[in-house]
Amino acid sequence: MANKYVVIGGSAGSFQTVLKLLEELPKNYPYPVFLVLHRLKNVRSGFIEALSIKSKLKLIEPADKDPIEAGKVYLAPANYHMYIQFDNTFSLSTEETINHSRPAIDITFSSLAFSYTNKVVGVLLSGANKDGSLGLKDISTNGGITVVQDPNEAQIQTMPQAALDIIDVDKILSAEEIINFVTKLHLRYD
Repeated sequence: MANKYVVIGGSAGSFQTVLKLLEELPKNYPYPVFLVLHRLKNVRSGFIEALSIKSKLKLIEPADKDPIEAGKVYLAPANYHMYIQFDNTFSLSTEETINHSRPAIDITFSSLAFSYTNKVVGVLLSGANKDGSLGLKDISTNGGITVVQDPNEAQIQTMPQAALDIIDVDKILSAEEIINFVTKLHLRYD
């Protein structure tokens, strides 16, 4: 089976899509899934619990140097940038915000692109700033698969449109099509 890494970034307007995706991902999903969602930095509880209720897969907020395992969903912790390292571990950082965000989608997307090149599938959802577009460009440049939520369907168009302004993405999909694409990814590419 091909070793893939699925990374999903979103901000305002993406929460319901992420919930539905977690509900649809099968228990035997063969890839690690990384979620980088903009959230309030001072709110430490409730968010992961709300997501866990819907997920058949184990949902984890990783600690620094934790190993990455297939079939788990990793949520970038509040107020930390989440890097993915070459040795298949996490590195967390409190560096300056990027696009007014920490965690920044760009950081996780780019670190995956440089560490795992064409094995990365990057998905950018609804959001109110340009975070994620440069990271998605890195995924594209390194041979990964790029997916953007259709801005005409997104609750807030800014984030997906920013990516489309700088990248010729592989797929522009509705929220439902994204859910279908990600949940059946192993059937398409293995």
